[in-house]
Amino acid sequence: MKSNFKALCLTTMLGGSVLSPLPALADDLVIGLATAQTGGLAPYDQPSLKGLEMAVEEINAGGGAAGKFPIKLVAKDTRSDAAQTALVAQELVDEGVKIMITPCDADPSIAAGQVTQAAQIPAFSFCATTPTMPLAVGDFMFGNYPADNVQAAVLAAYATEKGYKKAFILKSPDSAYTLKLPEYFAAAFKAKGGELVGEGTFSMGQQDFGAEVTKIKAMNPAPDVIMTSAYEPDFPAFIRQLRGAGVTIPILGSDGIDSPTTFGLGALVDGVVFTTAGFAAEGSPLADFNVKYKEKFGQAPDTVYIANGYDLGKVIDAAVTAADSTDPVAIRNAIASLENVQGVTGPISYAGTQGMPLRSVSLVKIESGARELISQSLPDPADIPAP
Repeated sequence: MKSNFKALCLTTMLGGSVLSPLPALADDLVIGLATAQTGGLAPYDQPSLKGLEMAVEEINAGGGAAGKFPIKLVAKDTRSDAAQTALVAQELVDEGVKIMITPCDADPSIAAGQVTQAAQIPAFSFCATTPTMPLAVGDFMFGNYPADNVQAAVLAAYATEKGYKKAFILKSPDSAYTLKLPEYFAAAFKAKGGELVGEGTFSMGQQDFGAEVTKIKAMNPAPDVIMTSAYEPDFPAFIRQLRGAGVTIPILGSDGIDSPTTFGLGALVDGVVFTTAGFAAEGSPLADFNVKYKEKFGQAPDTVYIANGYDLGKVIDAAVTAADSTDPVAIRNAIASLENVQGVTGPISYAGTQGMPLRSVSLVKIESGARELISQSLPDPADIPAP
């Protein structure tokens, strides 16, 4: 079946210009993007895409991947829907893409990955973090962001170091990310001697968190900390209502809240601590990238997802260089052997993993609308809950 979505070939970074499709040549590395241009995942997929475009422009200026394979990006909107993602992925496979990029969520990425696995085409999720995602698909599926259980271990270690003894988790069964990350946190926190004193649930997209806020406010004794992987629009709605009810319990969040919407909440989010893929410390590669980005676009990046997408371009270039080929199977094998690819967010490795990259996690605190680095490291493997 033909979709009525128009394929968009993204081959330049001229202010985010989108060009019409151009015929691929024999030596071109055609990368398909079954990602969200609209819907709830667009605030994550679109910054990631902007970073990837920037990397592709630089790579193509040097002759292409491996210095000789020009890259063409072909994107189709998934509308943040898993079924549409599978449909779009099949269309892109039929059009002959050599690599697939899928959305910033495990559920649609798994739907697309089942298509690409059967076609033996390597696929990366822009920023899905569910550690079981590659296991649910197969050996052609890869992540591109620190996994949920790794982020959870970092948050649990921080909570323990702060002296928190009692935790409350808020989760949603509507996605693997919003369900499993808090559960991984609870497991890691309890393994360090902490106690889970309560949990609440929400439906993604709900605007009324009154019942959960009332439950938290009535708890006696109160929890020392609240952990959630809710993201927009849910996290802003929750914290507005929580703080509006006078509840000042510290909150731990995850990478999904690293967005302009969160930082636009002002004093409401002061003190919130969250995990993310990188921090622009003075003199760091990420700080240098941010300067380069600002020079190009006239404003600083407002989320680390831009750099994350840029790093994915570098990973793809490294894999194609190692494979010295645009053959999808050769590229897949090269990805699985990559070690210490130098990204602007830090070194990235896939060798010895089950498809989720080995990379550090930055722990960041929000203060007066700015990010303050708490730590940047990989947790002890013994502290990471099993997927």
